[in-house]
Amino acid sequence: MDPLDLIPAPSAARWVRPAGYAVLDADTQLEARPGTEGVARWFRATIGAATGLPFPDGNDTGGRIVLGIDPALPPEGHRIVVDGHAQRIEGGSAAGVFRAVQTYRQLLGPDAYRRAPVGPPGREWRVPAVAVEDAPRFPWRGVMLDVARHFLPKDDVLRFVDLVAAHKLNVLHLHLTDDQGWRVEIRRHPRLTEVGAWRARTKRGHRASDLWDDTPHGGHYTQDDIREIVSYAAERHIRVVPEIDVPGHSQAAIAAYPGLGNTDVVDTASLTVWDTWGVNPNVLAPTDATLRFYEGVLEEILDLFPAETSPFVHIGGDECPKDQWRASPAAQARIRELGLAGEDELQSWFVRHFDRWLAERGRRLIGWDEILEGGTTDAGLTPGAAVSSWRGYAGGIAAAEAGHDVVMCPEQHVYLDHRQAAGPDEPVPIGYVRTLEDVYRFEPVPPGLSPEAAAHVIGAQANLWTEVMDSRARVDYQAFPRLAAFAEVAWSARLPTDPAARDFADFERRMATHYRRLDALGVAYRPPGGPLPWQRRPGIAGRPLDGPPPNV
Repeated sequence: MDPLDLIPAPSAARWVRPAGYAVLDADTQLEARPGTEGVARWFRATIGAATGLPFPDGNDTGGRIVLGIDPALPPEGHRIVVDGHAQRIEGGSAAGVFRAVQTYRQLLGPDAYRRAPVGPPGREWRVPAVAVEDAPRFPWRGVMLDVARHFLPKDDVLRFVDLVAAHKLNVLHLHLTDDQGWRVEIRRHPRLTEVGAWRARTKRGHRASDLWDDTPHGGHYTQDDIREIVSYAAERHIRVVPEIDVPGHSQAAIAAYPGLGNTDVVDTASLTVWDTWGVNPNVLAPTDATLRFYEGVLEEILDLFPAETSPFVHIGGDECPKDQWRASPAAQARIRELGLAGEDELQSWFVRHFDRWLAERGRRLIGWDEILEGGTTDAGLTPGAAVSSWRGYAGGIAAAEAGHDVVMCPEQHVYLDHRQAAGPDEPVPIGYVRTLEDVYRFEPVPPGLSPEAAAHVIGAQANLWTEVMDSRARVDYQAFPRLAAFAEVAWSARLPTDPAARDFADFERRMATHYRRLDALGVAYRPPGGPLPWQRRPGIAGRPLDGPPPNV
């Protein structure tokens, strides 16, 4: 195993003393200089647990580890120097030091990823005598976790935060509400979780499947659960972005509070939390009462996700069928009252309302690329509004050219719910085949963007939609190892921007070591040779799409 088999690949790494090592033992001190105290706590709690070493405070001139901030480095930039003197781990900020410590953990070997020491008592831990310098390519390196379709308990979310941190990703986008469930406590509207968090049964597999799971499914996070998740992530320098979906994907909310729906065309009182998948026709009514209701929701959301750690709030804005608005006298009256051209502009009005509402409170709206439709761009998304470009590159290109920040997450490339191979053993195969190599060759900045527009591509995100992921193990399988490839794409500035020029063979060689790290972490990833017997789901229908995905 080469100690420099690092993932993501750093900007520069070299041996200071060939085949030389520093030794860690019970006397190895950890000096945390100002601003790095939180990183030191994580170091002792995590690396200390794996090694069994105490890492006492100290600044002796001997073999010690020094954590420090060098303002000359970029905020997440860092360097590690192990040269026979003090082991120096420095970053441009506390976040940079934390990212450096993730690299240092890799240098210690896969057993540094365990929760307790393995091997004989008094085992010698060695750190290679190397110098590593690194900084990320993008400031937004995210992953979206859908906890609405299938609820993931709090402890599993915290575990996922640790996996995100280990890969130097820095944004966790939590999809908290959808037709199939409302997952966050809102105290002024308790029925959102009393009713909206539970469905009576669940479709197994793709919506065309004949199979049902008749076990009621649900759950939610209390406000203190959310505070814990946000704080836990912040300690790891990860921003948690909440998503509260409007005006579509809202049947769970309407089931809890029927007045939110289009009551003049649908018997909303008869609606229940949806038990299947797809695009739902039941959307929010464009009334002042609905706006006030969601303003109340967002007031509590802003309190749970402080601006210092979560300046963005995602409002969805995607897949909003207009049939009910076309049929609704109340919606048509609203269109006339507002002087809008039609239902598409009504959706734009909905989005713009919350864009302005958030901006007035010092926050930034982010939404799926449909928020650009219906005249929204011309009519005034605030300058701080950002776009998650999911249907391809086109929405992101349009947003960037209009001066809005963009997170590239095209479904054709980085939807990790899509299947990983074409074979019959892939569990519940959905979408196009997206292999480890396909994800490694994803390029977030499309060719042809002007330099000014390219600067608005603030990063990339991999998305995990959980319609067919009913457990932590299923999430692990779909996410890994592809999330490791995505992490390198989003982090490594040394990767060629031409996807064909990337050295996948080298990445695959480094993955041999990384699989051992994932093993130590207990990640149920997809093995290179295909799913293990217990990872298969025979007889549960998916919806595989053949051929290469369109490049749009």
